[in-house]
Amino acid sequence: MRGRRGSCDHFVLFLSVCLCVKMLCLVLTVLLTVCSVTESKHKDFYSFKLVNSRGKLVSLEKYRGSVSLVVNVASECGFTEQHYQDLQQLQKDFGPYHFNVLAFPCNQFGQQEPGSDKEIDSFVRRVYGVSFPLFSKIAVVGTGANNIYKYLVESSGKEPNWNFWKYLINVQGKVVDAWGPKISVKEIRPQIAEMVRNIILKKKEEL
Repeated sequence: MRGRRGSCDHFVLFLSVCLCVKMLCLVLTVLLTVCSVTESKHKDFYSFKLVNSRGKLVSLEKYRGSVSLVVNVASECGFTEQHYQDLQQLQKDFGPYHFNVLAFPCNQFGQQEPGSDKEIDSFVRRVYGVSFPLFSKIAVVGTGANNIYKYLVESSGKEPNWNFWKYLINVQGKVVDAWGPKISVKEIRPQIAEMVRNIILKKKEEL
């Protein structure tokens, strides 16, 4: 009898330990989920840090409070010339205090950005007089996509399928809209102009 009772006691103890371990795992899972949701709620475009075309780590916090147009660029695409010309005109007209084009070279579409960061930087500044920020070459789609593009795609529901996709970011770092390369920069210019105008008006009111 004692042997049986001892076995039952051991079995009950074993079940209790298993139940405690299971409960602990469940609690940890819930806590991790809550932390993950909380972190994602606070994260926005300007919370990222990236390397620019000259190898310097840049915090995008410096652009918070301004409007940004994020573009995956390529030097040998059929859309290259017109987009670079129009993007630079935007930068000239509205930047750099209230607006910036943020360009991210990418070689994933037609292998039309084969050069090094240094070569790309030199080419666009020499040929198109680019003055807007240019970042290091990255992947924008697939498993190796840079986290900033994972954020853009998740936030907008739109994934780039070619060069010169354009994502419009507001002053809080949230994605407002996104357009493919067939939508020209000139077509979205009025929306950008209105957003910049609102920034200027708000600053005047605060004076």
